[in-house]
Amino acid sequence: MIEIVGLAKKFSVENPKKLSEQERQDPRLKGRFFHSVVEVSFTCQQGEVLGLLGPNGAGKTTTLRMLSTALKPDSGHININGADVLENPVMARKKIGFLSGSTGLYGRLSGRENIEYFAKLHGMKKIQIATRIEELADLLDMHTFLDRRSENFSTGMKQKVAIARAVVHKPEVVILDEPTTGLDIMATQTVLNFIRSLKEQGTPVIFSTHHLDEVRELCDRVTVIDQGVSKFDGPLSQFTQLADGSLHDAFLASIK
Repeated sequence: MIEIVGLAKKFSVENPKKLSEQERQDPRLKGRFFHSVVEVSFTCQQGEVLGLLGPNGAGKTTTLRMLSTALKPDSGHININGADVLENPVMARKKIGFLSGSTGLYGRLSGRENIEYFAKLHGMKKIQIATRIEELADLLDMHTFLDRRSENFSTGMKQKVAIARAVVHKPEVVILDEPTTGLDIMATQTVLNFIRSLKEQGTPVIFSTHHLDEVRELCDRVTVIDQGVSKFDGPLSQFTQLADGSLHDAFLASIK
């Protein structure tokens, strides 16, 4: 289980004069600080998939980066199975598998070598790594390109390797930032099937997306963020009731 309570994060604005008109009109801009996340709270239980929704610039990526310990919140609490993430971020990183919006693969390494490198950082043994990579190659359909240099990979290949790298250590919680963006139909389906497999194993999954069909297909819970604030947090069934079953209309209703 992962529990997030009252997260907030602001960033200093070096030169307010360079902000766009839209940025100047954002109520989160206060003086020389932009409050990207104002107050975000939600929970995700064992075996649940939570879809994180919100308009562009709502604060979703900042929220996910705080969950992953890449950013330190200004306030709030994050707990994973009773462990305080903010008090012990090193311990938390062992429990979390995080896929950012950028794959960030080492181009001169093969897909296998990219995954092996992160596995070693997590202290995994050679035999463990080999077994786990074979398992992930099956789940993510990577056998045909796993031993090629990643600099020539397609977007889908890069994303699959990045996901494998994020979960190679069998984390207790998986956090994915728009995992299917830019993927073709086949690669998207492979990623969605992988998320299903995590759910079947009882692993909580939090993923941000703009694709409402993915939410309907995968999610048990939905959290909507707008202008850095949680606007909705609850079961998918409750979310659909906001607009007589239409996810599109429910989303619009939640951010009014």
